[in-house]
Amino acid sequence: MKPPILALKNVRLADGPKMLFDGVDLAVEPRSRACLVGRNGAGKSTLLKILAGQVQADDGERSIQPATRITYVPQEPEITGETLLDYVTLGGAEPHRGEAALDLFGMDPFKPATGLSGGEIRRAALARAFAEEPDVLLLDEPTNHLDILAIETLETELASMRSALVIVSHDRAFLGRVTNRSFWLEHRKVRRLDKGFVEFDAWVERVLAAEAEEGRKLDKLLEKEEYWLQRGVTGRRARNEGRRRALMDLRKTKVDRLREVRGDLSMGIASSGMSGQRVAEVKGISKSFGDRTLVKEFSTRILRGDRVAIVGPNGAGKTTMVKLLLGELAPDEGSVNLGANLEIAYIDQARTELKPEMMLRDVLTPMGGDQVMVRGQPKHVAAYAKEFLFTDQQLRQPVRSLSGGERNRLLLARALATPANLLVLDEPTNDLDMDTLDLLEDLLADYEGTLILVSHDRDFIDRLATSTIALDGRGKVVETPGGWQDFLSQNPGFFRAIAAPTPHVTKAAVKAEAAKPTKLTYKDQRRLQELEAAIAALPGKIAKLEVDLADPGLYARDVAAFDKVNKALEAARRELSASEDEWLGLEERREALETSR
Repeated sequence: MKPPILALKNVRLADGPKMLFDGVDLAVEPRSRACLVGRNGAGKSTLLKILAGQVQADDGERSIQPATRITYVPQEPEITGETLLDYVTLGGAEPHRGEAALDLFGMDPFKPATGLSGGEIRRAALARAFAEEPDVLLLDEPTNHLDILAIETLETELASMRSALVIVSHDRAFLGRVTNRSFWLEHRKVRRLDKGFVEFDAWVERVLAAEAEEGRKLDKLLEKEEYWLQRGVTGRRARNEGRRRALMDLRKTKVDRLREVRGDLSMGIASSGMSGQRVAEVKGISKSFGDRTLVKEFSTRILRGDRVAIVGPNGAGKTTMVKLLLGELAPDEGSVNLGANLEIAYIDQARTELKPEMMLRDVLTPMGGDQVMVRGQPKHVAAYAKEFLFTDQQLRQPVRSLSGGERNRLLLARALATPANLLVLDEPTNDLDMDTLDLLEDLLADYEGTLILVSHDRDFIDRLATSTIALDGRGKVVETPGGWQDFLSQNPGFFRAIAAPTPHVTKAAVKAEAAKPTKLTYKDQRRLQELEAAIAALPGKIAKLEVDLADPGLYARDVAAFDKVNKALEAARRELSASEDEWLGLEERREALETSR
């Protein structure tokens, strides 16, 4: 094993009265690709900042090889500068590398660095990291706000980088593809597995089983059993075979239902006794905004208990599809018929419903008291909060004190207590740790209503969805029974045209694009007419020259005339080819200018 280029030894750090790290050892070798896994609040982000040199530990050593370049991409990057290229080159990257990195993530280098969406901020921060070509790259939740295509681009680029990586992420599929080492932050220390995240869950189970056995040997059975139950390893990570079979049955039912919809959508509408089961009957809907069509002639049927995932690149129309399915947005064509007595709970990724000054207790009990109604049954607020890993002490803290993952957990706790039979979750896995994701999966598996899930988390979709609706942003929408992998296997190349890389854009090209007229110049229009006339006349001229050259006696009679005809024929053919090429270029330019007006 190569010596580390960055290492921590016996690091200690306290956050007020709380000890975050108590003797942390961590070594990063050249070109190693490690995940850092731990609960929300365990200190993963803080540990990355210590590695980056942005936070000073109370005690211990941080060692780094001379001239080692470190780039840290935080969970919430701050974009500065006038343009994205200004921001990307702030760390010293050369402009051409900055332009190439931004282009990789589909970003205009000269776009203003203000008013960006969450996905644009994330892509700009990642572009800066790639442009700087560091020896060590530290990434904190790099897939947050990225669509699946952007995540796959990130996976590909990380695989080809020479940098060592330390990544904090909740995205199991992403970590499984890019890591070859695992760090587990637990009980204020870091444990190491010299294998990637694919082996992490099984390793953790072995570690916890060994600790539980050791606890029994030390006559601490009760303490270890409580710890074991708190972790919930067996219940969550074993993937509950009964639930897996139930999901497979639901997917099979969805296959039969989609076959019915495609054959004759009205079949289920007239059948008696099904109205109470129907959530939405969608027939031939289309939706456009201006000249852009997001949904074209899409039909489906959603019944109670379905778990429908909606996927697609950012801007493809996932939110539009949700609003269409909920009847909040009218389609341009087709119809959406909703079932009776629908009660909807909606969690958006912006978490706009949480006020910083509110206490956690008040969020869960907005009407006061100490009881939460959960699926019609009263439950003490402290007991309910504990199910979502909140302590009694946290119930008396303001929302502003929570991390991003804890805020997401709080919204989920409130939504799942709300008497709703249709739950809509927009990117629910953002900022959540692995344990909370397992808990959320359990809760959603037990949820008696219908779920509409907008997510980029491929593993989460695979473990929950009975069907997946995919949008390509150009009007094409398909629905496939099953999760993300089922969709990929049945629709190969669906996103290929969108995912294809664009040519590298230079500053000069951007300026030239901005200066382009909105129609062909008078000179170009005249030239287009001349070319059309030449293309019409030249084939006749070529045919006549070919007839002259075919005369078997021409060469014998007049060698000079033969050479003249031969040269004229070659010139005419070259002129026709050049004229056609020039005409095609001008015609494509004319069409592009007309389209852009």
